[in-house]
Amino acid sequence: MRKTLTRGTALSLALLGATALAGLPAAPAFAADTSLDETAAVQQGFNPVPDFTGLVKHVSPAVVSVDVHLKLNQAADSQDDGSDNGAQGQNGLPPGFPQIPGFPFSFGTPQQPQAVEAKGSGFIIDQNGTIVTNNHVVKDARTVTVTLSDGDTYPAKIIGTDAKTDLAVLKINAGKPLPYVELGPSSAVEPGEWVVAMGNPFGLDNTVTAGIVSALGRDIGDGPYDKFIQIDAPINEGNSGGPLFNQKGQVIGVNTAILSPSGGSVGIGFAIPSDMIKRIVTQLVTTGKVVRGYLGVAAQQITPQMAQALGLPTADPTKDGALIAAVSSGSPAEKAGLKPGDVIISVNGQTVTNPSDLASDIANVDPQHKADIVYLRNGKQNTVSVAVTVMPANPDAGFQQNGSGNGAATQQGALGLTLAPLTPDARSQLNLPDSATGAVITAVKPNSLADMAGLQPGDLLVGVGNTDVTNPDDAVAAIKAARKSGNGALALRIIRQGQALFVGISTSNQDSGN
Repeated sequence: MRKTLTRGTALSLALLGATALAGLPAAPAFAADTSLDETAAVQQGFNPVPDFTGLVKHVSPAVVSVDVHLKLNQAADSQDDGSDNGAQGQNGLPPGFPQIPGFPFSFGTPQQPQAVEAKGSGFIIDQNGTIVTNNHVVKDARTVTVTLSDGDTYPAKIIGTDAKTDLAVLKINAGKPLPYVELGPSSAVEPGEWVVAMGNPFGLDNTVTAGIVSALGRDIGDGPYDKFIQIDAPINEGNSGGPLFNQKGQVIGVNTAILSPSGGSVGIGFAIPSDMIKRIVTQLVTTGKVVRGYLGVAAQQITPQMAQALGLPTADPTKDGALIAAVSSGSPAEKAGLKPGDVIISVNGQTVTNPSDLASDIANVDPQHKADIVYLRNGKQNTVSVAVTVMPANPDAGFQQNGSGNGAATQQGALGLTLAPLTPDARSQLNLPDSATGAVITAVKPNSLADMAGLQPGDLLVGVGNTDVTNPDDAVAAIKAARKSGNGALALRIIRQGQALFVGISTSNQDSGN
């Protein structure tokens, strides 16, 4: 797998529920109400033990093993970042073998880089030998070899890779038509349906596992376009790049990551959805690279405090759009008039519930085409047509705050903040661009509103709601004005370690004064 995710609470989940059933009555509550008993309806026409033998026989000839040869230093780098590609352990030792300082012994003779082999999986998508796998499987490859299910082996050429979605396309020349599989619609996938995963876990080729879809649209923090299919079909090291099949024998995903405290399968795996695969692979096959649309905004999820401060719907603000935290200088968004504090709720008729939706929707717009964007500003809905451009190599470079003025150091006592001017020395220490202005947070009073909201010394305060601030005096005036509005919350716009974001502060228990 590409990445073994670890969560501190994962192990505790297994301990819940074991004692809660003791002493419960045998009959369900309200058993006389037949509308509450769905068991019979669910069981009708349901085969509790499906048979996948026919499916496996049909699709297995198109599933391949991908063998990658790396230089020793490249293999070590791959292992250090948590990648799961089946490579040997440190110094060529098997994974889990105790590390021996200084091994292997050189006896004073510098050693030459050694070739190290890593293994992954893939699948053929046309009769000409085009193969889909994970980018992390072939990253830093010196040579790539593909082995078919019948044992035939062919050298492979890397046609193109895309690190942001972790996809790669290979090509082999077998001199004959090859069996292949079809990419199905991942948009039709539903939680609870049976799926089959195939690949080469731990180098065991032609391995088949089955399970169900556990959830959809998972964001695991792996990339800007995370919308993984979560499955409980066991997948392990070496399954990376292998196909996930629906019951029709269509590929609906590429197995990519697992969540596990042990490094092995615990029934939580993630697959890249096939609808994304289709778009990326088509571009890689055609041009060898991926071109994405670019809007030029940094967006974040909305918290209840932010929704209150910005006058947004509060029924479920975490699913009510993407809050613009910053607009890149000279970007399509700036030219269209979008501003920090705006909330994008739709792109080309597609509902935007969070920043991940916005990133995917804009990336899928062909550059030089327009995107119709619906957004909220000051509680009112607006629509703008934005001419999307090609995403630059460094899309974060344009996020700078403009303005001028210094002002004297001051305190915002009601929030517990101490603010200071952004001097050249402070700008250098905070690694901010020359054009950046605002008020530097130099101290946060313990247990204050600012402290409870997560503000930190070193944060640069650049706005309050939709109002830009360039110095401490501006900041204090804007905070006072916002508090007098009486909505019980503030939305402070800050820069932290180069990232723009809003921080929501609830002031409902405080008066509106300083």
